[in-house]
Amino acid sequence: MTNNELIDRYGRRIDYLRVSVTDRCNLKCIYCKTEDFELLRREDILTLEETARIVKLASEMGIRNIRITGGEPLIRRNLAHLVQMINDLKNIEDISLTTNGILLNEFAESLFNTGVKRVNISLDTLKRDRFKKITKSDRLGDVLHGIETVLRIGFSPVKINVVVIKGINEDEILDFARLTKEKPISVRFIEHMPLSEPHSYFPLDSIRKELMKLGELFPASNVKGCGPAVYMRYKKAKGTIGIIMPMSEEFCDNCNRLRLSADGRLFPCLMGERFIDLKGRLRSGGNDKEIKQLIKDAVLTKFLSPVDSKGNKMIKKSMASIGG
Repeated sequence: MTNNELIDRYGRRIDYLRVSVTDRCNLKCIYCKTEDFELLRREDILTLEETARIVKLASEMGIRNIRITGGEPLIRRNLAHLVQMINDLKNIEDISLTTNGILLNEFAESLFNTGVKRVNISLDTLKRDRFKKITKSDRLGDVLHGIETVLRIGFSPVKINVVVIKGINEDEILDFARLTKEKPISVRFIEHMPLSEPHSYFPLDSIRKELMKLGELFPASNVKGCGPAVYMRYKKAKGTIGIIMPMSEEFCDNCNRLRLSADGRLFPCLMGERFIDLKGRLRSGGNDKEIKQLIKDAVLTKFLSPVDSKGNKMIKKSMASIGG
């Protein structure tokens, strides 16, 4: 491993860092937080300057792509300032954002002007009553308005992430798919990774069968992003369909990412318990060389597979605790 690239034990180049800026959210989605989830104390959350320092050091080691996440990142005060600090780094090539979309109409323009050009919007239903049931909030209209705002401003691509949950929203797959025929968006259907309710799992094959009812799908290329989605499109559609399949078809072989939690823990793998405490070393006076070594250590502990010796998926924590 050289000083300007991060390569793990399996030869994978790590160039993508997901940065959670808060564990707080303005929604309470039913699949996101476990019952024992506790909010961080504010003093335990990285400052914007601390986050920017970690990103800077990581960028000097080969990180090129940053995704801002939460919780809900748009509730983090002065988020555009952090985006600007990251955008000013010479080695960063791409900054994207994952949001629930409620505050997009308010903040989209400032984020676009400071460096965010791509946005993923988490939206699991187009029905108002169902939105209230899933999120415990009556703000579907704000999300839909936010989608129109980012399209108008010029974000590209605009992606809508739909977690398909059996018994909740599998009947809306075609409603979401139709959006791609009308708008230049990418709707990405994501298999639900059930933390405690395996009966809620709706498999990939069933998602594909539903999509085919609307017409033949063709492979789609040139959809910008660093993630594991497989993209397709309907004939003459303005947008694309993406499928992310963490349960049916493991995609860890090509994993290129690290995750930084809001409290400064660096996770090599979403599904593992291991992490490196960057905040502790940062606040105890650690110099740049020491922080970089910890980042290297995290890369060298990445798993090849999230399956343990007994064949069990190793999801043991709340998605909200590390930014999903």
